[in-house]
This record gives sequence, C-alpha cells and structure tokens, in this order.
Amino acid sequence: MTGETDVDKMLRTLHPKLNPGEYVFCVVKDLAQVNFSEALMFFREEEGTTVILRKETADRLNLPYSFIAAWITLTVHSSLKAVGLTAAFSKALAQEGISCNVVAAYYHDHIFVNRQHAQKAMQVLAQLSQMPEK
Repeated sequence: MTGETDVDKMLRTLHPKLNPGEYVFCVVKDLAQVNFSEALMFFREEEGTTVILRKETADRLNLPYSFIAAWITLTVHSSLKAVGLTAAFSKALAQEGISCNVVAAYYHDHIFVNRQHAQKAMQVLAQLSQMPEK
C-alpha cells in the first residue's frame, strides 16, 4: 500500500492526533548512548546524530536539548511521493506563528511543535481539514 497522493483528499482526511508526552531533539556523538527502542527517530548528519526522544528519557540520560515539543501525527496514509501536503499544513501553521519540525515516515507525517502551541496547532490542522473541496 503506497499511500494517498491527492493533496485535497489528504487535507480532508488529515485527522491529526496529539500524542501524549513531551519530546526533545538531542544530538549524540556515540549511538551507544541511546537504546534504539527508546528513540522515535535517529538521523545521522556530519556534526552528529539527531535523536528524537521523550523528554524524560533525555533527562535520565543527561542529554542536552533546547526545544520541548508536542508530537502530532497526521493519521492520513500519505505517499512519500505526494506533493503539497507539507507545504499546505506548514503554511497554515506559519500563518498562526507556529513553527513545525516535520518527519515524514512511510505511513504518516509527524509534526513536532512547541509544546505551548500544541492545542492551537491541533485547531489549525482541524480547520485545514474542513476546507471546502476545490
């Protein structure tokens, strides 16, 4: 199953879900610092490996972070080849002054927003899914 590619259909069926907890982005030089099962994501860059973790896990491991996020999952099964979905929801959030950090996984898009903006972001995304068809 490859997922939806029609941006209008994806927007109508976003069905955002606010996941419980607080999440942080940390950088580690040694992957042995983090148990794979405790991480939401690893991404290797030249400077180090970014890891998204629950805040309490990062605190337990004494890993520094500068941003505490809420995690929103768009439950629509979007295709990795889809065009326009990220642009549409990031623009809607930006118009409300909400920054978003996006992770596109195989089945869903995941948005990390400042934890203080979680409820507003959920409202914006819900409104976006109620836009009339073109």
